[in-house]
Amino acid sequence: MKQREKSKIKIKLCGLMRPSDIETANLLKPDYVGFVFAKKSRRYVSLERVRTLKELLHPEITAVGVFVDEEPEAVAEWLSAGIIDMAQLHGREDEAYIKRLRGLTDRPLIKAFSVRNERDITEACASTADFVLLDAGEGGTGTAFDRELLTGMNRPYFLAGGLDVSTVGEAVKRWRPYAVDVSSGIETDGCKDAGKMQAFVESVRKYDAI
Repeated sequence: MKQREKSKIKIKLCGLMRPSDIETANLLKPDYVGFVFAKKSRRYVSLERVRTLKELLHPEITAVGVFVDEEPEAVAEWLSAGIIDMAQLHGREDEAYIKRLRGLTDRPLIKAFSVRNERDITEACASTADFVLLDAGEGGTGTAFDRELLTGMNRPYFLAGGLDVSTVGEAVKRWRPYAVDVSSGIETDGCKDAGKMQAFVESVRKYDAI
């Protein structure tokens, strides 16, 4: 598997679950990988499993823990232990929650927003999280929101929802997000597909250079 020069637009491969997923990621060198701690997700991985996977991960790749309404103390504990490097908040966490978590850790935070209308964009722009992620629905569904709403964004953002090798090139060229985030778009039969992972990463790097 040939590695290309990194793109300026950052890449996050989310929902990794197996050592083979980490092996592929280490070859491709995305900027971020995501581990899902939400128990209702089919991509859920336990704390102990993530601890093992993190040990296999190349140190240049940032490990992001994806949480849904988890207790801030637990998130902070796992960040402090180095099991993950960043936390992605994908539930109903509000500004009070972020403030509380900030009092427990200085690690970067990503707040995910389900985009349905302009009000959601306005809320994302006002978030005090270090980064915001824009998605459709609850995330990981492979569906896209109305991209025209992105004209209202006034800060860097992670773009997610409906991205795969056939759609990410246009998204990169037109919207120039800070980062692209993919999960279902690099899967076959519910598992990460090394070929799709490679094709996705190479597509981002190709179109980012145009």
